[in-house]
Amino acid sequence: MPKRFVVTASEFTDLPRFPVGFELAEALTTAARSLHETGSADDTLRTAVELAVHLVPGAEHAGICEIERGSRRTLAWTDEVVRFAEARQGSGEPHPDWEHLWSTPVVRIEDSDADGGANTLSGLGLRSALSLRLRADRRRLTVLTAYAGRPRAFDEDGERIGRLLTAHVSLALDSATVRDQLTEAMRTRDLIGQATGILMERLDIDAAGAFESLVRASQRENVKLRDLARRVVDANNTNSANNPNNTAGGRSVNDR
Repeated sequence: MPKRFVVTASEFTDLPRFPVGFELAEALTTAARSLHETGSADDTLRTAVELAVHLVPGAEHAGICEIERGSRRTLAWTDEVVRFAEARQGSGEPHPDWEHLWSTPVVRIEDSDADGGANTLSGLGLRSALSLRLRADRRRLTVLTAYAGRPRAFDEDGERIGRLLTAHVSLALDSATVRDQLTEAMRTRDLIGQATGILMERLDIDAAGAFESLVRASQRENVKLRDLARRVVDANNTNSANNPNNTAGGRSVNDR
């Protein structure tokens, strides 16, 4: 399950607020640099919502969420009103405007009071919203949404800047996700290597046999190989801590 972040929209001192013209190009370049300097996908999400409030004209709050058919999960938000807004929209009947995000990259809510206050946003004092799609596949959308307390806060310029920003966010998020996956793959490889070494000593078998033993146990117990390897390593560490004179297999160090 993805981590969730609440952040305070901070000032980017080297970015002009609501830039236009040449300032816009400079601001987006600086924003792209900030996004690509993040250490992980989680950091990228956090930076993106900060940038959205700072750069998108009219934006007062921002959040990033994942939308699946029938559910909505907030991943990053600038303040609590965004978390409440997106949680409430995900817990009941979704507003029909959000459904358009499956077929169009941008959705604007001009005034949440226009339908007599039935919109979830209206009850939280959020009159306008600009949602921009970051990622999409058959099952899931990742969406950045900017919010404002006044109606019709987002015009064509806001939408244009928002789309330019989300293009940079999407690229940075893809890059950060790949880095996270490679890091996790390295950790998984090391973990399986440790578990294999433990089984080699415990069962007095070679590396191929130890790995095959792990695979068979993983299939038999319907447990991911990584999770099973972690259990083996954790059990070994616990056993070693409780009885430092013994190895993982319970044999004395002198018996090896």
